Amino acid sequence: MAAFAAVALSAAAGWADEMGKQDFMAGCAGCHGESGMGQGPLAEMLTVEVPDLTHLSANNDGKFPMLDVIHVIDGRTGVRAHGDPMPVWGTIFKADAAGDSGLMGGAEALARGRILSIAYYLESIQQ
Repeated sequence: MAAFAAVALSAAAGWADEMGKQDFMAGCAGCHGESGMGQGPLAEMLTVEVPDLTHLSANNDGKFPMLDVIHVIDGRTGVRAHGDPMPVWGTIFKADAAGDSGLMGGAEALARGRILSIAYYLESIQQ
């Protein structure tokens, strides 16, 4: 039973990483670059420096700042240290989910899942 749970958890983590990568490439790579190093094609048009997302752990004593990353991606918690150019993904993902499912309560859970998937993906690309 424990082996089955480990395999299921591993498969779920892999799925979350893949979903997070897809959302990152679709919504974040334009500014942060496909590598996450802050050199996306839109970065030069912004008035704020686009951060390198591959060194978040290194800049935090070797620990990935998961909660901070989630708050920044979500954007609805008042954490706007990255400046106004970054979209408020929490609102965007929730609106997408509400339109797809028609369920507002479920939309919040789906939005948070997408945010968490992006955060897991970012954790996986740390150098």
